[in-house]
Amino acid sequence: MRLVELDIKDPLSVALRAPPLPQFMGARNPSPEMPRLWRVPVPRPRKAGERWLGEAETERGSCCDRATLFGRVAALGRSLSSSAMLAFGLALVAPLIAQAEPAPVEQVEVKSRPITRFHIGRDEKQFGPLEFVGGLEMTSRSRNFGALSSMRFRKPGSDFIGVADTGFWFFGTVTRDADQRPTGISDFRMVQMVDEAGNPANEKWQVDAEGLAVKDDVATVGFERNHRVAQFHINPDDMRAAFGQLDFLVPAQELRQNRGFETVAYAPEDSPLKGALVVVSEKSLDKQGNIFAAVLSGPRKGVFTVQRSGDFDITDGSFLPDGDLLLLERSYSMARGVRMRLRRIDAATIAKGNVVDGPILLETDMSYQIDNMEAMDVWRRADGAVMVSMFSDDNHSILQRNLYLEFILRED
Repeated sequence: MRLVELDIKDPLSVALRAPPLPQFMGARNPSPEMPRLWRVPVPRPRKAGERWLGEAETERGSCCDRATLFGRVAALGRSLSSSAMLAFGLALVAPLIAQAEPAPVEQVEVKSRPITRFHIGRDEKQFGPLEFVGGLEMTSRSRNFGALSSMRFRKPGSDFIGVADTGFWFFGTVTRDADQRPTGISDFRMVQMVDEAGNPANEKWQVDAEGLAVKDDVATVGFERNHRVAQFHINPDDMRAAFGQLDFLVPAQELRQNRGFETVAYAPEDSPLKGALVVVSEKSLDKQGNIFAAVLSGPRKGVFTVQRSGDFDITDGSFLPDGDLLLLERSYSMARGVRMRLRRIDAATIAKGNVVDGPILLETDMSYQIDNMEAMDVWRRADGAVMVSMFSDDNHSILQRNLYLEFILRED
């Protein structure tokens, strides 16, 4: 990113956040006390038509356009008072200040090994109301690949968007065979999140993205540590900083540092929640030991809680077509390893002040093809089948795997 600003003492002085500049005539060397911000005074033209910064370029772009812009400012400034010139110059340069270079998009090659048996060593396909369709074990040489925390399909069963808890967006497509079983991941891309100035956001406490909802080309993301629910415009080639934040209603002091909003999901418009956004924390507990959650809008707006059952924590959630909330849960212990569970919450019970619970649809352990299952979405296939898809988060550990799993939810 290149940041251009005016020195108030001299409106024709430019600060460039960029690699060291070439030696221009009339420019002084960067001060050793300013390792990242170099201030380059721009001399006034001595003769008509003289270029201010010549044709030289920095490592990240040309100065010619800015030189031309400031030349016009200076020409107009001669006929204006100094205060008017400053105001006019600021107005002209403001668009440059606001513009930032897009965060680089990393094209990632993902290799996939098919998973045909969900219960290891057994051929069964039906697990309660869930029918296993297929899965993938994904690997990549990219150091950024992994830590996949939440995802949503933008095209049912095909193109998806997601967030990693290391501060990255990811995009890709699930490829399929003639029987609609998943065969691989194509066009996988990762983009680092940026701060308000357009710089890469590297601090874990600022970018611990855990939950994601998508509506009308807007991504709503739940962050832990620095707890917030922020909204972003979706442009895979140019992901910018958040344009706003939502009031998540749950008292901030009740949210544990690493147990914030893992579920961020929109209810169906024709459900009792009338399309409201719902957030559910991973393991921020009230005095009764229940998990904090909230409906952020609509007729049922307010804080509610989810009854904690056993030692399972909530890692994601998605609404079913009938308005019920499907929760993905995880448990881990050194003795038993990781376990996964799906719990269904009746839409009629989700409202301010309620404690909600529901039946367990699926519970598995390490004898199944699971890992640290963190991301889930519900979508409808072309033939009308209700599908449940999940990603695991490998925490960038050689002991864990990145998995994609897919099921049909049978309602009959």
